[in-house]
Amino acid sequence: MRRLLLVTAAASLAAIGVASSQDATMSFFVTSVGSGKGADLGGLAGADAHCVSLAEAAGVTGKTWHAYLSTSDTDARDRIGTGPWFNAKGVKIADDVASLHSDANAITKQTALNEKGEVVNGRGDKPNRHDVLTGSKPDGTKIADQTCGDWTLSGAEGAAMTGHHDRTGLDDSAAAKSWNSSHASRGGCSQEALRSTGGDGLFYCFAVN
Repeated sequence: MRRLLLVTAAASLAAIGVASSQDATMSFFVTSVGSGKGADLGGLAGADAHCVSLAEAAGVTGKTWHAYLSTSDTDARDRIGTGPWFNAKGVKIADDVASLHSDANAITKQTALNEKGEVVNGRGDKPNRHDVLTGSKPDGTKIADQTCGDWTLSGAEGAAMTGHHDRTGLDDSAAAKSWNSSHASRGGCSQEALRSTGGDGLFYCFAVN
């Protein structure tokens, strides 16, 4: 009986150690789900809260999370802290804001994991979910009129710039391979419109501390 208790205690301590390790390292993920209302995320505040909720559900607490989203008066690159950032498996995505927005970043389908450490469907998978909402240019600054009303629209009006987390598109162009600025949504900001071009209303979350 005593041996069983010791084994159980050791297992519990090991589990705590794993959780603590994840808490200390994960600072970047793709949301496993969106708001369910297309690009209506409840504005930046709603998007940030979604990041926090998903991270905490995955066991990562004590961090301030911001969505990588630009608006009419905000640049996504200015919302995410200074880095470095690591995915749920401890793989470094980028050292700082400059490297994140250069060819030095390590964002690929295999590294742009969700908060649970799972690979997100990309081009060739069913359904394809590689269109990630950003509203941003390649350098992380805002694009006018491509933020779905600053992330409050979910109908046929508006458009949202998206990136490809899997760095794959219809051709070999820089836009097709861009993680944050590939193409705008077509047909509006609804869930259906986002899905029609290979998205699902997902977005990137970064820990700012």
